[in-house]
Amino acid sequence: MLNREQFPEIKSAIDFEFHLQNIQTTILPNGIPLYSINDGVQEVLQFEMVFKAGLWHETQKGAAQATAALFKSGTSSKSSFQINEAFEQYGVSVKAGAGNDWASITVSCLSKHLQRILPLLAELLQDTIFPQQELDIHIQNSLQRLSIQLRKGDFVANRLIDEALFGQEHPYGQYMQAEEISALQQQHLDHHLKSFYNAGNVKFFLAGKYAPDVLDAISRVLGENHWNSSTPVLDATYPLKAATEKKWRVVNDAQSVQGAIRIASDFPLKTHPDFSPMIVLNTLFGGYFGSRLMSNIREEKGYTYGIHSYLYNHLHAGAIMISTEAGKDVAEATVHEVYHEMQLLRDEVVSEDELMLVKNYLLGSILGDLDGSFQIIQRWKNLILNGFTEERFYKNIQIYKHITAEELQVLARKYYQPERFYELIVT
Repeated sequence: MLNREQFPEIKSAIDFEFHLQNIQTTILPNGIPLYSINDGVQEVLQFEMVFKAGLWHETQKGAAQATAALFKSGTSSKSSFQINEAFEQYGVSVKAGAGNDWASITVSCLSKHLQRILPLLAELLQDTIFPQQELDIHIQNSLQRLSIQLRKGDFVANRLIDEALFGQEHPYGQYMQAEEISALQQQHLDHHLKSFYNAGNVKFFLAGKYAPDVLDAISRVLGENHWNSSTPVLDATYPLKAATEKKWRVVNDAQSVQGAIRIASDFPLKTHPDFSPMIVLNTLFGGYFGSRLMSNIREEKGYTYGIHSYLYNHLHAGAIMISTEAGKDVAEATVHEVYHEMQLLRDEVVSEDELMLVKNYLLGSILGDLDGSFQIIQRWKNLILNGFTEERFYKNIQIYKHITAEELQVLARKYYQPERFYELIVT
């Protein structure tokens, strides 16, 4: 019998053996790779189609996000109302979105219903016509949303810091102006759909508990034909045009009582050997609630409600970003404290207790991400889309477990030099 008066043994996450559950890889007749995990208690699933169709690939500015937003806007035979009604009839959630590199369509439903809506998904992929009325509504809503967002310092700061890092003509640094939103036409969205949402440019990810005939249905409906364009999508090249000026102070709203602060620097891609060790240093610096930045600037100084540091993980360019909003009267002091914490990491070796805390936080987060097929398939997806195998996962675990305080200091001296950073305050 379980003795409830005896506390369970406390075990450090560092002592756990990590195991990434295997996935099944199926190549459909038309060449689409389908990665799947059939596991779980409840008969629900998530089916995701990931295309190389993000901002990096668009030929008309704004087409990637507009295509995703209007994916369910109507086909030759169905209105947007009919399409949404058909999905809702079976309690199916279909979400589409586009980021810097990828666009994805995610379906969440009871496992028994996927086969019922696959033909409609196939129809949308091949015959979404982007009705003018739906496009006009999208443009109107986007213009209204932009008008509101431009009054917010954090929104303006995000646009300006990315422009500084990459350049306004670079996909990672560009942002939409009102006239560019208004210039979107049906033909732009149709071209983007037909050119990039095709069988030669997609990877399928399936997770949940489902019968074997679900795989057969996906193969039958989406895996037989080379739908849409069969031309392979090649990665374009865009030169980085980082700003020469390093520091800006921008007044966006003279009545604002706070400043949006962004401090950022370029950083190598995920393939670089410093990337994974830097995850540990970044976590300690500003990557979790107990970080140096949080402890100093939020808890001790009370300058902000929250401050975070993170690494960009784009496919073609990287960056380090420190982001926060602070009172206008303490914004400059906040920037000073960020650099002060960088200096401490350069000058002083991190204590073993603090490093152990960060390691346990990182590894504990990974343990949580390995609980359930939906979480596991997302970790596999990140590996696959970046061209990695499971060896990358296990190598990272070893880095997180065994990296030393001295190695972190070397990284800090290399990447936390103030002259590397762009500095922006928008009030």
